[in-house]
Amino acid sequence: MPQISVDYSARLAGTFDRRGLGLAINELAERTIGAKPDSCRTVFRQSEMLLVGTGGIADDAQVYVEFQLFPGRTPEAKAALSEGVLALLAEYVRPEPGTRLFTAVNIADIDRESYRNATARG
Repeated sequence: MPQISVDYSARLAGTFDRRGLGLAINELAERTIGAKPDSCRTVFRQSEMLLVGTGGIADDAQVYVEFQLFPGRTPEAKAALSEGVLALLAEYVRPEPGTRLFTAVNIADIDRESYRNATARG
């Protein structure tokens, strides 16, 4: 059960295939950390503004990917997942010429004792 969030700068909205990237990330999670195919849930969130330091709005673009996992994966598996995601971002995200692109990945363990979920149908 990885819950995956991909936050990206608005200026990147038309520069990459979100569905293709999401599928590739999910497949990578299956290979590197043993995630079940139907358990990967990836959400994309467009960020309207990127502030860097105290200098104001940046002309740069950013993609930040966060995985939330139940504990039990080895540090090596998590590192392989992070490195694989960075490689996928380099493959899928193509900013406009002259735009600096910052990419980052974080993998965090979920506290199994406090985590709850629910599914409802309307």
